[in-house]
Amino acid sequence: MSDNASPVSVSQAGLIRLNGPARAIALDVLRIKSLQTGAYVSHFRGRGMEFDESRPYQPGDDPRSIDWRVTARSTTAYTKLFREERERPVLVVADLRANMHFATRGCYKSVNACRAAALLSWAAHHRGDRLGGLIFGDTTHRELKPRLGRRAALRFVHELVNHPDWEGHNDSGRGDGEAALTMAMSALRRVARPGSLVVVISDFLGFTRAARSYLSSVARHNEVLAVFLSDPLERKLPPPGRYRLVSNGEELAIDTAARKARKEYESAFAQRSAELEAFCHRYGIHLMPLSTEDDPVAALQTALGRRTH
Repeated sequence: MSDNASPVSVSQAGLIRLNGPARAIALDVLRIKSLQTGAYVSHFRGRGMEFDESRPYQPGDDPRSIDWRVTARSTTAYTKLFREERERPVLVVADLRANMHFATRGCYKSVNACRAAALLSWAAHHRGDRLGGLIFGDTTHRELKPRLGRRAALRFVHELVNHPDWEGHNDSGRGDGEAALTMAMSALRRVARPGSLVVVISDFLGFTRAARSYLSSVARHNEVLAVFLSDPLERKLPPPGRYRLVSNGEELAIDTAARKARKEYESAFAQRSAELEAFCHRYGIHLMPLSTEDDPVAALQTALGRRTH
């Protein structure tokens, strides 16, 4: 990323510049190389694959792809071959709730979320996929129907930059974060068509049972990638001492001297991470961690693979 990029906000020009690096991000087949065990080798489902032909079954073929109609008419087992449909819908879901406008190192979680969303939008454009998605915060949800072409990526970038919750996250009367995430997952279940690639970029705070139910329903018929945002301070408190934090112009002092408190703090995040990992593992969702310190260009190129042409 550019050294001049703001750590607390995004610009349309900055997200448009990600068009170039996005050319190297491969969305053809997800090859997640995450440290989390929620990662899987891609297995497309639904209308994302188009039937091509049948051929005799060979050792190593997926038994689930056996063509039973052809097999019934022959003395040999046959398996179905598929080719990937072009213009696959790609849905990018970006979380801009108040809890995402936070960082102690690098940049806000919301900033890295927008950069990752923009990169995926441009990558979908370069591949010839239809791009759509959801951009949500505490107060406003934006739903973008899948469309083809550069204008679809530009539209998505414009909505990321101009979303009202960039300003609204300072309001003391903001909405319920849990409700906002649950509403977004409900909307995603409604708009996601079988065979889509769905990417949810969030810190997953307030990931309620209802929200999990909606996302698991989406994962049954779509390829889903969960990009899990976090800041180093969320994962582990600094060494024992007193620290000053600034939020919305107000100062807050924290004391990390108590060993028990530090361990409980770290255990709480570890438990939340483990629960998300177990959820993703159960429903075949790819899980990719992304820190506020990470460069999303390098992270996505490493996790998704690089295009060679």
